[in-house]
Amino acid sequence: MLKEAEIRTFVEGTTNYFEISGQQPATVGSPYLVTDGKPGTYEYTGIIGISGARKGIVYFTAPRGMLTVLLMRMQETDWSEDTIKDLVGEVANTISGNVRRDFGKHFVISVPTVVAHDSDKVTPPYPRSYVIPINWRAHSAKLVVCLE
Repeated sequence: MLKEAEIRTFVEGTTNYFEISGQQPATVGSPYLVTDGKPGTYEYTGIIGISGARKGIVYFTAPRGMLTVLLMRMQETDWSEDTIKDLVGEVANTISGNVRRDFGKHFVISVPTVVAHDSDKVTPPYPRSYVIPINWRAHSAKLVVCLE
């Protein structure tokens, strides 16, 4: 079970990412617990496997529109499927990497796995997941933390 301070670390990592990369801070809704194991996804999902002292996954999921606007804010002109997929993996990796700084060297993160247009392929390994709703500009996304 995640502690409030641990959830706050994920929230801060998320808001920092959007403030720096998107040049505009994101607002974060109240984190909530999903106990049926299926917190859902948008079109694109970047998944980071976690091992070491904690085990599980962290994933960032967002619609194409949000990711396209984020690319525009980053001065990127290539909005192809491959670039969108790279971006969603980068967001998940950066947020998890920032969290790793706070959690320490025993919080080991994998390279991102990206899933596009197939929510059935995103299955948390444990029945309890924390969902952190993210709103940036006119778009919604979420960060899902499922750790043992």
